[in-house]
Amino acid sequence: MQANSSWPDARPALKQYRTPSLGKAIWQLINTLVPYAGLWYLMILSIRHDVSYLWTLALSVVAAAFLVRLFILFHDCVHGSFLPSTRANTWVGRLLGVLVFTPFDDWRLSHLRHHVSYANLDTRGFGDIWTLTLREYNQLPRLKRWLYRLYRNPVVLLGFGAVFNFLLSNRLPSKKVQRKERKSVVFTNLAIVGVFLIAAQTIGWQTYLLIQLPVLWLAGMGGIWLFYVQHQFEGGYWARKGEWDALRAAMEGSSYYQLPAILHWFSANIGYHHIHHLNARIPNYRLPECYNEVPAVRAREPLTLRQSLHSFRLKLWDESQEKMVAFP
Repeated sequence: MQANSSWPDARPALKQYRTPSLGKAIWQLINTLVPYAGLWYLMILSIRHDVSYLWTLALSVVAAAFLVRLFILFHDCVHGSFLPSTRANTWVGRLLGVLVFTPFDDWRLSHLRHHVSYANLDTRGFGDIWTLTLREYNQLPRLKRWLYRLYRNPVVLLGFGAVFNFLLSNRLPSKKVQRKERKSVVFTNLAIVGVFLIAAQTIGWQTYLLIQLPVLWLAGMGGIWLFYVQHQFEGGYWARKGEWDALRAAMEGSSYYQLPAILHWFSANIGYHHIHHLNARIPNYRLPECYNEVPAVRAREPLTLRQSLHSFRLKLWDESQEKMVAFP
């Protein structure tokens, strides 16, 4: 998409959609947590009764899809948009954080920084996929160029990235955080250890790991992929601090990921990412309503599933052409 400085501003019209619904939020928790627990039960039975582990892995794919959905509900709690009560958002978010292996308060600080710094070339580093400009890449020594190429390799970014982010990186607090965020990391880590110990005494630690590791790994890959295509796609938008524009960043630097209905459901509508960046206080369950009722947000050209598969060839931001490009 070509740069456009005259997008219709949907932000005033979107304010009316910020009110959360207690009923819809509770129903989303029920229709996600109950099937997720049921799938865990079936996977436990498959291992206990010596059914082929391939059946367990097949069930883990579906469970991972539910875990991705749980992460988006957790993400809504981070923005205070999921439930009407601020306190309820915080405590539900903290509990969901244990299931998705992500400390609520620490991740909230990092993610909110992402919302004020994304697509800004001078404030990169908060919740972003590591992105260099073409000029920066060409000026790197050979070893750092190789490391950047390795990082941007899909196998590393998705495969190892899922393990690194959710099993390792999230166990430590982010840089420059306060006591509250550090306590959040400790609380989440202790809760995860508690779950592991309870599982070891009930279903056995081997059974727990045979289920939890593939589910977390697959869900982590799905989550990283969604985050990747939300900001890394053909064209896109990045700008220096003095030229950065919030409306352009939302409409050009965030995708509308047009997915099949079932994938929109499992990803809790996070594909309407341009709307989310226009107003992060809109609950996920109201994003389709916004898209259908506010014409200005439909000005954003959709990113289809097929088009998104080409996004991995885009590695660098070319400031002269104002678009993402492949390696030279």
